[in-house]
Amino acid sequence: MKAVVQIGYGSADVLVLKEIDKPVANDDDVLVRVHAASLAAGDYFGMRGMPFPIRMYVGFPKPKKDHVVGADLAGRVEAVGKNVTRFKPGDEVFGECSRACAEYACAKEDKLVHKPHNLTFEQAAAVPTSALAALNALRNHGKVQPGQKVLINGASGGVGTFAVQIAKVLGAEVTGVCSTGNVDTIRSLGADHVIDYMKEDFTQGEPRYDLILDNVASHSFAEYRRVLEPRGTLMPNSGHAGMGYVIKAFLLSLFVRQQERPFVSTPNQDDLITLKDLVEAGRVTPVIDRTYPLRETAEAFRYLDRGHAQGKVIIVMEKGE
Repeated sequence: MKAVVQIGYGSADVLVLKEIDKPVANDDDVLVRVHAASLAAGDYFGMRGMPFPIRMYVGFPKPKKDHVVGADLAGRVEAVGKNVTRFKPGDEVFGECSRACAEYACAKEDKLVHKPHNLTFEQAAAVPTSALAALNALRNHGKVQPGQKVLINGASGGVGTFAVQIAKVLGAEVTGVCSTGNVDTIRSLGADHVIDYMKEDFTQGEPRYDLILDNVASHSFAEYRRVLEPRGTLMPNSGHAGMGYVIKAFLLSLFVRQQERPFVSTPNQDDLITLKDLVEAGRVTPVIDRTYPLRETAEAFRYLDRGHAQGKVIIVMEKGE
């Protein structure tokens, strides 16, 4: 089968399309014929090999043999292991796995759910990692309550577009921060207020927030705290600033009441079902910036590397792939 394999660490030049063996479903696995996959921050960090601990997963000192990139997918079940009871061949599914940028991928049964009936495969592939991160940040860790004021910094990115919508579902008054070209999109997602960071610095404004979800690390922690309520929470969700950002956020969380520690969003079936229900109810809609065929996955990473993607970047299979 065709797959996008990482042969080293660095720029998108380390990603190559090649023929590798088709995976075989183990007893607890679901083999999926992939129709679409989406790229997430973890894929980018894996390509770079930074922060360094990610190499424990991708491979050290170089990527594991035939390491296929991608972690989110949507497609049709091709085969199931003998212990799988929730799915059968032909089912349309979406969820999280490793090695998603390929014609076929294996996923654990509890990392998949049936695809929302009102989404295409491309739209469904956009949901898992980013929407789960937003859900966990706001509901589980931030414990957002109706009527609270929530600010999403980096509202136009993969996590941000879902966070705006999920915060509204939770009953918050939502402010989205984005660039000029994304203002209309963020407003269309339901944000009560939109701040164009190219024209205004929200950390110098008067409004105070109960929670700030920081997806882009564009300000210091002290600047964020300036516009938090005394019992407000700063929720860090950005590795883009490097391990220094993550470590500082963790250390501050030990001493500063307003500082929440960095979190890891673990894919699980219950949360995927929650997202599926929200999508089918029309309360959450994925935003797709661009789609690329599998053979142009490296170019998709180059586009993602520019840092201006609005929503998600999707990899789609072509006929013959």
